[in-house]
Amino acid sequence: MILENGNVRNLDPNDPIEVSYKHNFPGLPNGKDNKDQLKLMWSHGHNQAIINGIGRIGFMKGGRSALWKDEENADIITDKAIEYIQKSAKAKEPFFLMFATHDIHVPRCPEKRFVGKSRHGVRGDVTVELDDCVRRITEALQQAGLEKDALVIFSSDNGPVLDDGYRDFAVRDNATHSPAGPFRAGKYSILEGGSRIPFIVKWPGVIKPGTTSKALLNQMDLGASLEQLLAPGKANSFRDSENVMPALLGKSAKGRDYHVINSTGKALAIRHGKWKFIPAGVAIRDGINGASAKMSKSPEGGSLFDLEKDPKELDNVASQHPDICEQMKAKLEEIRQRPETKADQEDLLPLDD
Repeated sequence: MILENGNVRNLDPNDPIEVSYKHNFPGLPNGKDNKDQLKLMWSHGHNQAIINGIGRIGFMKGGRSALWKDEENADIITDKAIEYIQKSAKAKEPFFLMFATHDIHVPRCPEKRFVGKSRHGVRGDVTVELDDCVRRITEALQQAGLEKDALVIFSSDNGPVLDDGYRDFAVRDNATHSPAGPFRAGKYSILEGGSRIPFIVKWPGVIKPGTTSKALLNQMDLGASLEQLLAPGKANSFRDSENVMPALLGKSAKGRDYHVINSTGKALAIRHGKWKFIPAGVAIRDGINGASAKMSKSPEGGSLFDLEKDPKELDNVASQHPDICEQMKAKLEEIRQRPETKADQEDLLPLDD
């Protein structure tokens, strides 16, 4: 469903929505048993309620007037984003816009004008569609006279995954391309390919074009950073967030000192400078094919990688630097025990070797 102003868009109150993640509703088709009704076949999961000819996660009934077409979603939310920019500009009001793009997550269903546009399969087509959404929003800022005053951040949520629920030929069309670049593994992994993401910051007149940075930061840091930009000196309102605005603006090479990496809720690793430490026993997923990726565990003594020399995390140098391992392990435990962290200890592996 598409939510607008806290309500389901186009919902008829006389036809309420019911959702279940345990059982189907009588008389309704599902992707597992009614494959003839699918226009996009699932590979794993995504085989419960059928909406717009596509199997979903979970079952649903009702809300017929609010049902959506995946092919239209990118245009709908982009139109709304542009409308919001224009309205804010006319009112001369400062605004914050989070554009949670429909692309390039599954199910990948580009609007017909983008089908075949990339000549690299459906994943390439929805990437072109995403690029067009960004173009339209950028042009809206320009037309509203706001481009020089707008801080624009473009980012992703996690590393790549090829087969993530649908048979959209992503593995075939990927060919020899390395979606994670020089890093190893992808989504769901504690390895760098799971958490390294695209991150572009644009602010004409403030950030020098072409500036690059190796500063360590994460998306949680946007909270404290933007708060300090708008209210310098204000006490940090964001738990686990650090002010790294100088790094975001290209004015400092320093970001945060330590960064805790989580893969599935039960596995933690820690970064500090060039070092990456994975405690003993932590599950390591190696690959970009989601559920079919190879699994292993960090060995006794843990895993330590020098990411400057070894970005693919192939050479475990823990035995050569036991002091660094102990330091990193102690820091991770100290972070976990901070009152403000409020980690659910039952969901995390112990750090004992």
